[in-house]
Amino acid sequence: MTARASETSPSLQRPATRAARLSAIEEALATHVITSQSQLSKILLDEGIVVTQATLSRDLDEMHAVKTRLRDGTVAYAVDRGASGADAGEDVGQRGEQQMARVLSGLVTSVAAARNLVVVHTPSGAAQYVASVIDKQPLDGVLGTIAGDDTVMVICADDDAAATRRDWLLALVSK
Repeated sequence: MTARASETSPSLQRPATRAARLSAIEEALATHVITSQSQLSKILLDEGIVVTQATLSRDLDEMHAVKTRLRDGTVAYAVDRGASGADAGEDVGQRGEQQMARVLSGLVTSVAAARNLVVVHTPSGAAQYVASVIDKQPLDGVLGTIAGDDTVMVICADDDAAATRRDWLLALVSK
């Protein structure tokens, strides 16, 4: 299971491990416009993660985070995933959603909501990959996923979030 912070889950607790710190940094870069290491340090501190500037610098280097000029001219950190210069200023949320649509459209066979859960069916052997794709996106109301062989369970903060995510996922894979 992969846990994710969300505005609707203020009780999320992270262990004091390097992996948890890297996950928190990746999530902060995906959900905020981070213009400095001190700003990132404050965001991490708000999550209970104390980190030195030297460690933060090494973490960003290891994650291949680079400063990129956004469309509005702001220079901010982004994780370099081999994007071209034209893509560098594109809205991260929109780009992530487009990538998800391309990847998931052939892998999701059905989606249903059951209370605060979204059950996603896939061809045999694809569930782990689908769960990983979902986990990599910071989705409001999504706490995490659990995957079997052909089924992914998306755990949402509440019933409304599950219904919203079901509808969103169906629309996404139907593009």
